Parts: sequence; structure tokens; C-alpha cells
Amino acid sequence: MKKDLIITIFGSTGDLTARKLLPAITALYESKNITNNVQIIALGRRDFTTEEYLTYIQKLTKKPLKLNVLRNILTYYKIQITELDDYINFQKYISNLTNPQTKQIYYMAIGPEILKNVAKNVSQSKLIEHQNPNHVLVFEKPFGHDLESAMKVNEMLWSYFDEQQIFRIDHYLGKEMIQNLMTVRFANRIFEDTWDSKSISKVKIHVKEQEGILTRAGYYDTSGALKDMVQSHLLQILSLVAMDAPKKYHSEYIKDEKVKVLRSLTLDTDCAIFGQYKGYLDEENIPLDSKTETFVYFRVFVNTPRFRGVPFEILTGKKLDKKESYIEIEYYPTDEQSKWQLDTVPNKLRINIQPDDGVELSINSKKPGLKENLEEVHLSFKTAESVEGNIPEAYEKLILDIVTGHRTLFTRWDEIDASWHFIDQVKKACKKFVVYENESDILSHIK
Repeated sequence: MKKDLIITIFGSTGDLTARKLLPAITALYESKNITNNVQIIALGRRDFTTEEYLTYIQKLTKKPLKLNVLRNILTYYKIQITELDDYINFQKYISNLTNPQTKQIYYMAIGPEILKNVAKNVSQSKLIEHQNPNHVLVFEKPFGHDLESAMKVNEMLWSYFDEQQIFRIDHYLGKEMIQNLMTVRFANRIFEDTWDSKSISKVKIHVKEQEGILTRAGYYDTSGALKDMVQSHLLQILSLVAMDAPKKYHSEYIKDEKVKVLRSLTLDTDCAIFGQYKGYLDEENIPLDSKTETFVYFRVFVNTPRFRGVPFEILTGKKLDKKESYIEIEYYPTDEQSKWQLDTVPNKLRINIQPDDGVELSINSKKPGLKENLEEVHLSFKTAESVEGNIPEAYEKLILDIVTGHRTLFTRWDEIDASWHFIDQVKKACKKFVVYENESDILSHIK
């Protein structure tokens, strides 16, 4: 039977597929957000039947997979990903399931070290036909490990595929409040009319984690917090906060404005700190002489007319006091607050990304009673309180956008290029390296 949609997963026996991809596709299928005429093909080198594969993959995740659904839409296919002949045979298999209108998604849930080989074989076997908009390739960060390697990755991909066939996934952009950020800004006059250096005194973008590196030593020690979190997640958030309004609400116009921000960044070299939590060197498979950072802090200025002079404080780290991610916009006091010497605090808009995503606005108010005492009060909204049922996971939104061809939440090459240019500056400028036991220990080094 010919299919309307085929999602082929390379690296189907891995953790990402078990914990994120299969649950997301299942949810989209059950909610009828994607066609019911869909086929998932799990590629792997192991000698599994489809049922044996499902049994195996269930063991990789604590949450139960909906195996009754997956049995109807998933097939396991054995392939050696280094062998071109296997790709050619797989292309013949695929051709029996497709017509010219079939949307074919090839998801690379694989390590960056084998992406080149797989992309070459996918192209040479004609699984993805060059410039065919119904044939797309999806791959996860890291998008290189520095500017030079990122350029090589993209030049390699461009030699096989058109840019419009490439989807670079940064799962953080699929989080509900990141999606909502532009709406909060541009659809509310009380914010957009004050979203500039005349009203805003500083911006914080903090992503904190309580856990250490867990079982990610192999990846993390070659990456560190700067590449793992800042280059992708935090700089993407910064660009959404600081960008000007796009000419149209369209992916390419939005990316144009984000790139302008990323190309305008100036690092405050006096306020850049790297840190490593005490005990990192005792983690399994970590070299005893590792200088990999698990904490990054710096201040940066966005040299655009809208935000010139406003410091953006970037902070991320592991083994901190609690898990939280947020954007905090702090406003200048009003002229009256200064003239009348009122006992007030600055207004703050806090956009919580996790764990309790929502928006909180702090304002000054008079305390109820006979005296003229003032207090800070909080107006808050939590996303979870406004929806029925479960909030979709980030991967549900991202996979749906790949299916529909909506590219706003995916990174374009010039965004990656600009972010790596800046990250390379941070690496060269940051001379301070601190070993910390707790959050207060590392924060005490921040000016």
C-alpha cells in the first residue's frame, strides 16, 4: 500500500528514539495531527524482527511506549549503514511504498562522526533526490564543534542536498514558552512598546540544572556547557528576545532578524567565567586532567538601535541549586519613582521555560490598609493551568513542523555561522576557570 508519509529513523536503537521520537510520533498519530496513512521505518544493524525491536526499545525508556499503536505503523529494517548496497536495496523497498507525493523524512538520530558517511549513502542511493521538496533530512545538534567544523558539515550536506531539504533540530526551540516568546512580545502592546533600551535596564537568560553529566561523559567532555547549551539553546533564545519585528510572520524573515542580532554581539570580556563542578573528574570516563567547563557565565551587549547598551546576562551550569530555565527582563524605574524616592523595586517580566512554564510580571502596589506602604505583587500565568490534557512535548511540535514544512523553529546555516563566530570569541576571551561545590560558590565569582 502506498503511504502518504514515511518517517525513516537512522539510529533507531538509541536513547533518543526510545525516549523522544517514538513517543512524539505516536502522540501525533493518535491526535490525528499527522495522516493515519503513515509508516515508521526503524533502521538498525541488529538481527531483530519488528516485535523483537519493540521489546528492545521499550527497555530503554522508563515510560511505557504505546506498543499497540506502534505495531500498526512501525517496521524494523536491518541495514549496515556503512554499506551502499544496503541503501540501494532499501531504496527499492521504499519505492514500493511511495508515490511522487509521499513525504519522506529521514531522521538522523546518530552521532556526528557518522553523519558524513550516512548522508553520502542516502544521496548516492537516491533515497533523497536533490531538490525534491518531499524528501528531507533531519539531524540533531551539535552542528559542528567550532566554526571550521560546522562549515565542513554544511558544505558536505550542501554537496548532496538543497538547503530547503535540511532540518537542523534544536529541541529547546520546541518548548512551549520558547514558541510563545514572539507572541508575548509582538501581540502585547504593553511589552512591545517598552521592549528597548529606553525601558529595559538588563536581561537575564539562565538555564540551570541540578544533575551532573549522568551517562553523557563521552559526548559532554568533548563539548562542555559552552557548546552544549550556549551555542545553540541560549543564543537562540537571546536572538528571539532581542530581534526586531520581522517584515512578515514567516520563517525566513524571522531568521533574517535573528541573524542581525547574532552578528551584532559584543562580549564584556571582564565578566566571563568558566567553571567545573567538584567531582566532575571522578565521573566515569572523564580524563583526570579534563578542563571541560560545566558552568558558563558572561555578559554580552546587542549593538542594535533597539538594545544598544543593555547587558544580557547569560548563565548555564550543572550541579546548581535547582533545575530552572527562564528569561528575566528588568525595567528601569519610572521618573516618579526616582523623584519621590518611593520604596519600590524594578518591574520585572519573567518568562519561565521550565519546569513550570509561564509568564510572571512583578509590579509595585499599595498594601491594603490605612498606611501608604508599598509592596511588590506578582501577576502570573502558568501554561499548564490553561490547557486541557497534556502539553505537547517539544519533539511533537518539531516533528509536526517537519511534516508540514514549517521552518521557524529550525536553525538556518547563517544562524549557526554567526553563533559559532561569537562562541569562538568567548572561548578566547574567558581566562577565569573556577572549581565549584555549589551555586553560591560559583556565583560569588561574578562581579
